[in-house]
Amino acid sequence: MILIADSGSTKTDWRLIKEDKSVMSFSTIGFNPYFINTVSILKELEDSALKSFRKEITELYFYGAGCSSKANINVLQAALAAFFSHAKIEVNHDMLAAARATCGTKPGITAILGTGSNSCLYDGKVITENVPALGFILGDYGSGADIGKIFIQVFIEEELPEDISAEFKKEYELTITDILDHIYKKEMPNRFLATFSQFVYQHIKHPFIFELVKSRFELFFEKNICRYSNYQTYQLNLIGSVAFVYQDIIETVASENNMEMGLVIKQPIAYLVDFHLD
Repeated sequence: MILIADSGSTKTDWRLIKEDKSVMSFSTIGFNPYFINTVSILKELEDSALKSFRKEITELYFYGAGCSSKANINVLQAALAAFFSHAKIEVNHDMLAAARATCGTKPGITAILGTGSNSCLYDGKVITENVPALGFILGDYGSGADIGKIFIQVFIEEELPEDISAEFKKEYELTITDILDHIYKKEMPNRFLATFSQFVYQHIKHPFIFELVKSRFELFFEKNICRYSNYQTYQLNLIGSVAFVYQDIIETVASENNMEMGLVIKQPIAYLVDFHLD
């Protein structure tokens, strides 16, 4: 059996390809090695439905956010090898998953816009250029965490329009102390900030909110996409929940940068199944 995993900071999508080519779906929390350790990964796997198939899996292709360094890959490799002891295991960065899912064997630029953000230039086989994402504190422009962070910033600084501010206070009932505690004292601050992007999307027709969101995608293009060699000669492919819901705004920004849009998908896992079956 072949097992394929696509892991972000929030969730991991798993697909088990059986001998008859039928596919089973599973889900666990995200296994981003910047935010989770080997022990926690093993505990999550032990509590998952994957436990029933652990000895039957012979190949495992794991694509994950944060798997950009040898040390981080080793965190995943150790946990997965301990759990799936009969499998040949490959751990790759989620950018390679995104490129394979959207481009297949053709060259292009692919970006992930979910809880975090990242991008790459892909030649049809390997990633040839990758502008560093830098995480939600220093980068991740255009991501859910980035949009949530900027929204919370203007809320705290009392720069939101009164109607939006009043509705936000009513819905969330958060004090400034609550917000700062979540960001600086609790785990997964990026996920916490990304939750506010849902509120932002619900009010995207408000001119202030629209311009706020558009400015983050403009920054994403400036700091990431426009830095790739001959970027205007490639199609821009997008993956992720933020990319999916905001694709109209992103397409506008792409047009302003003389770029043509390619494939926009919410999750790459089904496309990865096709890629590995081929």
